[in-house]
Amino acid sequence: MNLPELRVRYNFQPLAELISPNISTRLRQAAVLIAFTQVDNDTHVILTRRPMHLRSHPGQISFPGGKVEKSDTDLIATALREAEEEIALKITNVEVMGQHPKYKTFTGFEITPVFGIVKNSFIPVLDPGEVDDLFTIPLAFLLNKNNRQHYLYRRQGQQHPVHFIQYKQHMIWGATAAIIEQLCQQLTRR
Repeated sequence: MNLPELRVRYNFQPLAELISPNISTRLRQAAVLIAFTQVDNDTHVILTRRPMHLRSHPGQISFPGGKVEKSDTDLIATALREAEEEIALKITNVEVMGQHPKYKTFTGFEITPVFGIVKNSFIPVLDPGEVDDLFTIPLAFLLNKNNRQHYLYRRQGQQHPVHFIQYKQHMIWGATAAIIEQLCQQLTRR
């Protein structure tokens, strides 16, 4: 799926429902940028790996993003600001396509995924305090349902699906994989 096809498919498909864990505590607001980019005529998604020194989610694969700050005008601004801070993707270099329903995590966040297309290639500059590595993954790989798995886990007497995607040496799981699952369901609906 190339970027023009992605735009059409994204804009004309209803949002897929994503089942978040049933969490009733107060959650911190956050936003992430699901950035689509062109790599050798294929559409890819940008992902990062968090450094091991972080207290929260060390070493996990994630999208650029983070907590809402008072200076952010909205959740889209949060996602774009964080992407610029973490990987040097300029705010003006992203065509925002929209945002998806919030996803609640057991770690106390309510994450809003913001979807956008990188307009022009850029040279990533990683903030070592927040990002250890950056890589892209082909959208075609993600859309293949055989590459996405989920398992049911029990937590406090309730079953919850946990999503997993193995891509090369990267294990993508949890909220990141669940958001990818939602995206894939939306893009493959007929």
